Amino acid sequence: MPIRYPRPLRPGDRVGITAPSSGVDEKLHARLHLALRDVEAHGYEVVLGRCMDGSGHVSAPASERADELMSMLTDRTIRAVVPPWGGELAIDLLPLLDWDRLRGAEPTWLVGYSDLSTLSTPLTLLTGIATIHGNNLMDTPYRVPEGLVSWLDIVGAPQGHRFTQIPPGRHRSTGWDDWTVRPEVREQPLDMPGTWTRLDGRGDLEVEGRLIGGCIETLCHLTGTGYLDASEFARTEAPEGLLVYVEANADDAFTICRALHGMRLAGFFDSANAVLVGRTSAPDTPSLSQHQAVLDALGPLNVPIIADVECGHVSPYLPLVNGAHGRLIHTTTRSELTQTLR
Repeated sequence: MPIRYPRPLRPGDRVGITAPSSGVDEKLHARLHLALRDVEAHGYEVVLGRCMDGSGHVSAPASERADELMSMLTDRTIRAVVPPWGGELAIDLLPLLDWDRLRGAEPTWLVGYSDLSTLSTPLTLLTGIATIHGNNLMDTPYRVPEGLVSWLDIVGAPQGHRFTQIPPGRHRSTGWDDWTVRPEVREQPLDMPGTWTRLDGRGDLEVEGRLIGGCIETLCHLTGTGYLDASEFARTEAPEGLLVYVEANADDAFTICRALHGMRLAGFFDSANAVLVGRTSAPDTPSLSQHQAVLDALGPLNVPIIADVECGHVSPYLPLVNGAHGRLIHTTTRSELTQTLR
């Protein structure tokens, strides 16, 4: 089951918008429409789904969300599916999806992070279709800092394409923009300096592997199930090993530490050549920081651990392609990640 990449999007192609987890409250529709116009400005036709209601914690009953996602992912005229954002309960879709049908379908890009990891990571592991862990639809209007790319750049790239991203050296320190007041905002205050941090020791690092990973708080509940068998994926698709990435949203250091211990004990990191950890604003505890939590749980792997990567809930966003071949370099003067769609 070699990695399968969707064909690059061309002007006139259709992009499906559905919310497999949380929908968009009416107060945020101005931001939603701005994001949709940005997609259309790239020459794509937007197909807005029915499952978008933001009045509750999910956009529709699980069966309706699963049906709409399946419909979009198997519609040959829809070339990418981009949810508005994550949410809380995408996990209830997993047993409702027709995985055999998805394996047989022409590959379609699925884009998103946070709770979308609950769907995109299993999609790559179970079908071999590459997916994008990157900025969500509602984040799309933000200007992309120099050194990074957007999901819009990736979906238009051909198989074999190689691209390198470097940390911009600045990130957002606190807070979120209030899109009910300023739906048109495109600039984020990247007001805090900081770059990648090696947690396991010192020394120059160059390591390769196939990328896989996602949000800790959602993926930890899939470990031990058939939806998150990274070891089997590595055996069949990445004999050279994996670059595993994880990121924390809001759970405190104790909770993250327990979750990572459980993921390690379940074998999720067994084939990791290195682990990338997203920058987080999640709280430390008085006796355990987020960095210490990662080391406590993943130190026994004896592989390089690079933290503060721009692949999580702290902007800006460094999109990662599940299934792509990655080459990571980290020295005292240089940090970069090159991804190849092969």
